[in-house]
This record gives sequence, C-alpha cells and structure tokens, in this order.
Amino acid sequence: MKKIYNRIESIVGNVVSVNAKDIMYKELAEVTSAHGKSLSQVIRMDGENVSLQIFSGSRGVSTGDKVRFLGHRMQVSFSENLLGRIFNGIGEPMDNGPELNENFIEVGGTIVNPAKRIIPSKMIRTNIPMIDVFNTLVESQKIPIFSVSGEPYNELLARIALQAEVDIIILGGIGLKYDQYLYFRSQLEQGGALSRSVFFVHTASDSIVEGLMVPDMCLSVAEGFALKNKRVLVLLTDMTNFADALKQIAITMEQVPSNRGYPGDLYTQLAQRYEKAVDFEGSGSITVISVTNMPGDDVTHPVPDNTGYITEGQFYLRNKRIEPFGSLSRLKQLVNKKSREDHRAIMDGMIQLYAQFKETLEKKAMGFRMSAWNNKLLKYGEMFESRLMSLSVNIPLEKALDTGWEILAECFDPMETSFRSDLINKFWPKKP
Repeated sequence: MKKIYNRIESIVGNVVSVNAKDIMYKELAEVTSAHGKSLSQVIRMDGENVSLQIFSGSRGVSTGDKVRFLGHRMQVSFSENLLGRIFNGIGEPMDNGPELNENFIEVGGTIVNPAKRIIPSKMIRTNIPMIDVFNTLVESQKIPIFSVSGEPYNELLARIALQAEVDIIILGGIGLKYDQYLYFRSQLEQGGALSRSVFFVHTASDSIVEGLMVPDMCLSVAEGFALKNKRVLVLLTDMTNFADALKQIAITMEQVPSNRGYPGDLYTQLAQRYEKAVDFEGSGSITVISVTNMPGDDVTHPVPDNTGYITEGQFYLRNKRIEPFGSLSRLKQLVNKKSREDHRAIMDGMIQLYAQFKETLEKKAMGFRMSAWNNKLLKYGEMFESRLMSLSVNIPLEKALDTGWEILAECFDPMETSFRSDLINKFWPKKP
C-alpha cells in the first residue's frame, strides 16, 4: 500500500522532511507541488522523521504539498533494449527513444559474495601500449585513472570504450559539461560502439542527487548483463564529482564533516561501488575503470587517498600520457605470463632503462658531461616516449612488444641490456 502524507515539516536546500512510519531507507517518493510531480529518495531516517532528497530540486515545493511513498527503492528497466541508449541519472531517456517499462531490477544492491568470485585470470586488450604492455588491464579489475583538470582523461576513456575487447560498455558521466557529453556520444556513434553501449549521463546543470545515482545505475545494469554471461566494462567519469555531491548533501544534512568537509563514510561510499567489480563463477564479469580528478594534483586529497586503498592499482595520466612511475596494475602478474614469453622481460627491462634516462636528463640539466652511455639513454628515452608512451600510438600487444625490441636494438647492443640470452636470440631484431 502506498503511503500519502499531506504535510512537509521542513525544506532545507533540496532536502525535505516529513513525519512518516514504516518507510525503507532509500525508498522512493513522489512530491506533488504546483510545478507538478518530482521524484525523491529517502536519505536519512531518525525515528519517524524522514528526510528525502528531491531529484529535480525543491523549487516550488511548499510545506503543504503532498508526499506519496512508492514502496520500493530506485529501479531500472533491464533488457537487451538498453543497448545503444542514452539515459539521465535516474534512468529517463535522453535520446528521444521510448521509455522502457519492463523487467525492472533494483539499483544499488549488495556486493557479490566473495565465495562466488573467481580469481582474475583474463587480459582485456586496449591497443594502448602503456596499458597492454606495462600495466595490463585484467578482467574484473577495479582501477582508477588519477589525473588533473586539463588532461585528456575523457578522451582516454572514450578510446578504451572503442577498443577494449569486451562484450558491453556501460559509460557513466557524473557532472559532465555538455560538450563532454556530446564528445562521448559522437565518439561512440562514429566508432560504431554505441550499439554495444549504455550511457548514463549527469551534466553539471542537473540536480546533484542524479549524479549520485549514476554509478549505481551503471553497476546494476552491468551486473544484469554479467549474469547473462557478458564481459562488461564500466567506465565512470569522474568519481571526484561523485564525492563532491556526497559532501554537498552531507552539509545540507548538517552531518559532522571529516577531512576537508567530506562525509566520514566517504571510504564506504566509494567501496560500495568499486567492489561491484567481479568475475562470476560460470558466468560473465564486471570490470570498473574510473576517473579520479585530483584537485591541485594532490594525491593525499581525500578522494584519491581513499580510492587507493580500495582499488587494485591506478593509471597516472600526466602530460597527456600514462606515466610508468606511479602507474600500477596490481593484477598484471596474473595474466602477462600467458601473453607472450617476452612480455614480462620487456615490461621490466624497458622501464628500468627509462628510469636511467630520467636520471640522465637531470644530470644533463645540471651541466654534467654526457658519456656515450648517457647519449644512448637520451636517444632511447625519446624513442620510448614517442613510439610507446604517446596516447596517439594505437597498436596491438604483439606489435607493441616488437616495437620495444626495435627501440632497444636501435639504441643499444644486446649485451648492454639486462635481457636473458634466450630472449635476445629469439626476439632481438636481426640486422640486414
């Protein structure tokens, strides 16, 4: 039975309070005002005092308006008809397509029982050498892209969406500028990936609570597809906007602030989303890549700091490329031994030489005389950055490994490297 209340006790920002009984946490309600009906959600319960966040904002709402509780939490329609569609943060179509009103599933459910998970063991190819070779993406991994404003992290996400070897892409935009939304849409359409994608978008002009719903919408739909034996990749941008929305609501609710004003349960809120990444036994999988925008390039900021304790590594995007130092895929060792026998050697050996190149650059800047070895390292570093590190490079893993050997052969003699003799005999390019 749906409960109806005719008095609102208080209105603070976009949060209204009513006295109600037998209400569920996160239950949906409909607020009827002079401007029409607005969807809202229970965000706090203190005895019979229930606080609701109105998705479209409280403008036009008065204390005499009607609140009707719907008896269920947020739901989203789930079927193959979702593919190729674009929705807002609460699941309403943004692409002029039809409403979907069948097979509803609950949004924001519990995470998967660890006993039902299997150990990650499959590589996801992206054709980006700095990922495939040096920080391999693994199916069911949860990993963020740490970056700052001005870096092409959305462009990187779009490229992963187009090239990742998965069955379905679920893209969630939180606090996007409208031109960023249009960019994602055009990239998916032009790249032919929209037909296997579902896009939930919250723009900066939308209500903040809709932004909070985007990760849950994406992950609930992803779980539905994964249980149908699909390999699903969830891309979220960006989780700092998500955390800022949590902070705004916490301030409205007069919660005691924690570090830099963020709510004390920030870690839990992030973990509830990231821990949805899973490889189901006997079925499909969910892999999560998110963007974490670091204000002031500060990795100790609460959002990246908490994220780092939850996820399985990170990609550092700086100077328009994925930096080898700081970037880490903690699961790469589970899969790169199965790719090609020289994968691990190239991964470790080339980064060691690149570290020596960076040291040589510092010496050169301080006026040190360059030896023959230093000059080889300088040549190597420039070739490594242009032919492998650059995000413009788009080649499969095997070609990237071959390119690594070609760079080494152009800069060094075989005995100057630390590679095993059997690998050198097999992979070192032969001079004409």
